[in-house]
Amino acid sequence: MRPSASQTQPWFPLEERPACCVPKPFIEVEQLSLRYHRTPAFHDVSLPINLGCITALVGPSGCGKTSFLTCLNRLTDLIAGCQVSGRIMIDNLEVLAPSTDVIQLRRRIGMIFQKPNPFPLSIRRNIEFPLREHGRHDRIQIAQTIETVLRDVGLWDEVKDRLDSPALALSGGQQQRLCLARALALSPEMLLMDEPCSALDPLSSGLVEDLIVDLRGRYTVLIVTHNLAQARRIADYTAFFWIHNGTGRLIEAGTAKQIFGEPLDPLTAAYISGMRG
Repeated sequence: MRPSASQTQPWFPLEERPACCVPKPFIEVEQLSLRYHRTPAFHDVSLPINLGCITALVGPSGCGKTSFLTCLNRLTDLIAGCQVSGRIMIDNLEVLAPSTDVIQLRRRIGMIFQKPNPFPLSIRRNIEFPLREHGRHDRIQIAQTIETVLRDVGLWDEVKDRLDSPALALSGGQQQRLCLARALALSPEMLLMDEPCSALDPLSSGLVEDLIVDLRGRYTVLIVTHNLAQARRIADYTAFFWIHNGTGRLIEAGTAKQIFGEPLDPLTAAYISGMRG
């Protein structure tokens, strides 16, 4: 197996640093592997995720992108037979250590799923519920937070007069923005996004994509997407995964400009050009 570009060149070429952020990793992943019972999902992935920037994971279905995502806030703990090895560091916190407070970890690292998943509650309660679960009980502060995060996702003017209406009555795009607002309410440092636009119509997808771009600099964002045009538009950094001998592998990682403009690996070039995958 050829080494990944992250192992053969600097992750942050000086001449290609995005203006949005400084070259400081928020998460550093070292030799991470995951298997479900005896079936490997991906193997030996080392990848820094840069602070305040948008990093896109691209590659064909089944190459381990979503599985990689779920390791970072230990959603893998909820999957029977899932085995994770390697190291994930956030500052001095070892994410995979048994002593790590998983609830606090998931507060720091929120997740947005492919299909909108609002709670079967009112719009207001969708945001209020996690706040109360994490110890926030002041009604005035909760009301302020609800308005703030709904404004942040461009939803306030659309729902401010029906906050007690069922969240499931919203359109798909509105539901996804509500889920994003719910995640932001807990003031995370990072957002994991698993194809957040794939289940939406083009207009709603565009709105969510614009929101993701607006998060740049305030949050660290790691997004899985099969839409290469989307990755090219929004990502500061890109990591390309592929399937090798039935197992997901990181083939190349770098700035989006480099990956889409001058990929180092022929397989990356073939995928980006549409010749593979």
